[in-house]
This record gives sequence, structure tokens and C-alpha cells, in this order.
Amino acid sequence: MIFQTPAEFAAALSALPHADAPARAAAEARNGQLTKPPGALGRLEDLALWYAGWRGEERPQLRAPQILVFAGNHGVTAKGVSAFPAAVTAQMVANFEAGGAAINQLARCFGAKMSVHPIRLDEPTGDFTEMPAMSQSELAEALSIGWAAVDPEADLLITGEMGIGNTTPAAAIAAALYGGDPASWIGRGTGLDDAGLARKAAVVAEGLERHQAALSDPQEVLRCLGGRELAAMTGAIARARSLSIPVILDGFICTSSAAVLEKMVPGALDHAVAGHVSQEPGHARLLQALNKAPLLQLDLRLGEGTGAALAIGVLQGAIACHSGMATFAEAGISSA
Repeated sequence: MIFQTPAEFAAALSALPHADAPARAAAEARNGQLTKPPGALGRLEDLALWYAGWRGEERPQLRAPQILVFAGNHGVTAKGVSAFPAAVTAQMVANFEAGGAAINQLARCFGAKMSVHPIRLDEPTGDFTEMPAMSQSELAEALSIGWAAVDPEADLLITGEMGIGNTTPAAAIAAALYGGDPASWIGRGTGLDDAGLARKAAVVAEGLERHQAALSDPQEVLRCLGGRELAAMTGAIARARSLSIPVILDGFICTSSAAVLEKMVPGALDHAVAGHVSQEPGHARLLQALNKAPLLQLDLRLGEGTGAALAIGVLQGAIACHSGMATFAEAGISSA
């Protein structure tokens, strides 16, 4: 689907499917009969039931995970909010395409199909301290790119990103959606010193002030303060929901992009779990606001989808136990 306007995207969210309640109930019944004490597998049991409900299967399998990495550049980097120059974005895209990045290795580890989607790298978004980051048509284009990139045959989706300076728009979006002191949402990103951190806080505050009139509309928040790769992730996560494909969320940037959906339609992220909590200070706060408990805490701050990719292994384990374990009756073991 190609969205001509952001309003068309919003309309596509009006009829999102829900989890399959009968399939989840059947999975819960099976879980109660497996050869283990009740609740002995902790969150693995909850994960398996969540996945079963979204896939509509009592004994699901995870066979076709997909990882999408979107890349974009940001005009706001001219304000000195990153320790690296914007040229690194294209250089890292080349590294992804050559198979040399961390996310490439993790995709191979967990059998995920991965693709990279650079979006107008030669056209940075507008500096959001001076103008909206994107026009209406640019936002619609980025949402469409994300939407179209999702494989309908996938049974799990992870979205990652590459974009020098993109923790700044992520922090601006989170602050716009959930309020509070802008400085409380920012972190050091790729390694800012104290002076850079102060500049970043000032830039986020300036962007929020400039676009104050747009802050009541989540999609306008994304347009005015976000970026192309962030909007593409928003579109992809929404498309996954439309196809009942479960999602593992990555770090702060991905979660900020996803939070736009939750603000647009409460419950829009019911098909998503948090893969990890990153070192970015705002990430834990944002996950708390979304009521998403992370599966992993490994002090990651790379992005690319790496934390979510690692969490594939946790989900694979949960599904393997749920679908492969014998019941007490099957094993000939007394359950009482």
C-alpha cells in the first residue's frame, strides 16, 4: 500500500486485528498440561501464549523471522548532537549490505531474513529547531516504505535503524508524547561528552517549543520531530499488526517510533514485546510508559535491531518448550 497522505495511514489503523482468543485459550489449556510445575517457566510461558494468540495456533512454530533496517539522515545533526558525522550513515549502510555489521551476524545466528532500506540519504530531514523535519508527503512516503517492506509470510518482525544523530529525534518524540523535562529523555548516543549532552538537551527543548502547536497529534509529532527511518519503523510495525505478525521492539529509537502508534490507537502495540532495555536513559522510562517489560538487559546501545535480534532466541526457546514438550498424559506421568 502506498499512502498519499498521513491521514490515509491513520485510516489504515482504524481496523487493526486482535489476537485470536480461541487459539490463546487452547494454548493456555495445553500449557496447563505440560510436564512441569505450573508457572515453572516464568515469562517463557507468557511469551509462548502471547505468540500463540497472535499467530492463531495452539502449538505455534517460529520459522520465518524478518529483520528490517531502515536508514535516514537528520538535518538536526548540524547542531552538534552527535559524536559522528552524517556521512557515517551511508558508510554503515554499505557495511550492512556487505554483511559486516553486528545485526548481520545476529540475523544469521537466529535464521532471520534481513534487508536494509536507505531512505533519501542525500536529503537530510529538516532541522526540527527551524522547521518540521518532514513535509506531509515525505512522512507519507516513509510510512509507506516501512509498510511495504514487511513480508506477509514472516512470522516475527524486528525493525532496526541507522541514522547518525537519531537519538535526538527519538528523545524529542518521547518528550512530546509523554511530557516531562526534555533533558530527562536524552542520553549520550554514540558517545557525546558533557558539552554535547548539554547541546542535545537544548536542541530537544528548542524543537518542542517550536512545534508546540503540533504536540497534541502523535502523527504530527512524528512528522515535525522525527525522521524518515523512524517513520518507516512506525509504518512497518503497523503493517505487522495488520497481518497479525508479532513484533519484538528494539531500543530507544525503535520504541519511540512505536510509541506513536500507541498514542494514535491505544492497544496498537499489543502485538509487540520489548526485546531489551538499552543504556539510553529515556528507554527504560519509555518502556515503563508503554507497560512493556524488557526481555533482556545487556547494556546495549548499538541500535540496528541488535537487542531485539538477540531476544529472538528467548522467544524461540519459549515456543519450543510450549509446542514441543509432552503433556503429563502423553508422557505417562501423574499430574497430581
